[in-house]
Amino acid sequence: MPVMEADKTDPIRAEELKSQANEAFKAHKYAQAIDLYTQAIELNGQNAVYWANRAFAHTKLEEYGSAIQDASKAIEIDPRYSKGYYRRGAAFLAMGKLKDALKDFQQLKKICPNDPDAAKKLKECEKAVMKLKFEEAISVPESEKRSVAESIDFHLIEVEPQYTGAKIEGEVVTLDFVKKMIDGFKNQKSLHKRYAFQIVLQVREIMRALPSLVDVKIPEGKHLTVCGDVHGQFYDLLNIFELNGLPSDENPYLFNGDFVDRGSFSVEVILTLFAFKCMSPSAIHLSRGNHESKSMNKIYGFEGEVRSKLNETFVELFAEVFCSLPLAYVLNEKVFVAHGGLFSVDGVKLSDIRAIDRFCEPPEEGLMCEILWSDPQPNPGRGPSKRGVGLAFGADVTKRFLQENNLELIVRSHEVKDEGYEIEHDGKLITVFSAPNYCDQMGNKGAFIRFKAPDLKPDIVTFSAVPHPDVKPMAYANNFLRMFQ
Repeated sequence: MPVMEADKTDPIRAEELKSQANEAFKAHKYAQAIDLYTQAIELNGQNAVYWANRAFAHTKLEEYGSAIQDASKAIEIDPRYSKGYYRRGAAFLAMGKLKDALKDFQQLKKICPNDPDAAKKLKECEKAVMKLKFEEAISVPESEKRSVAESIDFHLIEVEPQYTGAKIEGEVVTLDFVKKMIDGFKNQKSLHKRYAFQIVLQVREIMRALPSLVDVKIPEGKHLTVCGDVHGQFYDLLNIFELNGLPSDENPYLFNGDFVDRGSFSVEVILTLFAFKCMSPSAIHLSRGNHESKSMNKIYGFEGEVRSKLNETFVELFAEVFCSLPLAYVLNEKVFVAHGGLFSVDGVKLSDIRAIDRFCEPPEEGLMCEILWSDPQPNPGRGPSKRGVGLAFGADVTKRFLQENNLELIVRSHEVKDEGYEIEHDGKLITVFSAPNYCDQMGNKGAFIRFKAPDLKPDIVTFSAVPHPDVKPMAYANNFLRMFQ
């Protein structure tokens, strides 16, 4: 009996796959859900629900560019399908594109005039856009801005007699001070603003003196530990130190960006990392992530948290210090470490990265944008970014960059991984992510990498999340964005 070729359209099987995808989504297995929705779309590409559901799964993985594409396809199939506008508006919002989000929520309200949730979302979006317009109207051009750091003299800030927390005696940050500060943070106590100012201002001076690409020498027989995104998960940061020792000249760390946002203990994380940097500049190295920026901090919680725990002046001061963070490190002329990834053009040399003028908010294109935002892809060559910013680059791009710069390995962060890390591109690229059970829902492990000289072979250690006080992720985030969590 001849074998009939299967019909490429199979609505019944597509519905089964959608149901499986929905179950994967509920279990927070978003990559698996995307794969199943994709299979459903291949069998029935004219069902707007499949595209909108896949858009939602992309949003959960912070793949906002892909989410916008999928939601737009859902709208194209069915211009009256409300969830298409809802999903696309939410993705635009997550990217900070408030005016685009507003258009989608206006359309959503037209389609669902009696839906109270649609009306609420539109109202919040209108308020957010009005606030943005007001901020733009009163903002001072970058060329005319004065440094907020230069207007602060922490010596003039009085420490009240009833303050019992950690104190810096004189100008030197000691290990005893850092330990006492950490103990206070563990018990949800605040550091006095005088000492917080002292730490942040001191780090600013240290960072401003560094190049945009820093060469780190690890002596023979010694080691250095690279950590990925921490994202305000202070109690998991302390667990890293529990497992691997506190930062010191003998036990140095490199934290590869995204120290803040999402997790609701970002102030504690950043002050701890900065305090260790003040204590001993060679004990801890810090590179900039895409979340060390005003636009991200405004949306994902750090700005709100700083206002709540410190004050408005610190919002500006942290933004200034983040602009001084180096963009990349090279370990013993072998290992290239940067937050995001590689570039849209070949031939980028380490000297080009050193020459980047980094003292600004990240631009929307160019080398600085790409080093903070790009991701590896399994296919060769380059492709559009799933995030809608930066690009995706293949193993051939990684190989050429390493060859042209006489390097052996790339270590980057920027993406949550189930095991806390992933080795890709023929072993030439490692992603490391150090925020376990990211946002209290992803169920992933965290990881860090120890490199011991002279061979610098990566020794990867994984770990699970530890309990933290009952303050939810995004507790300080933009009100409008919290409506979508």
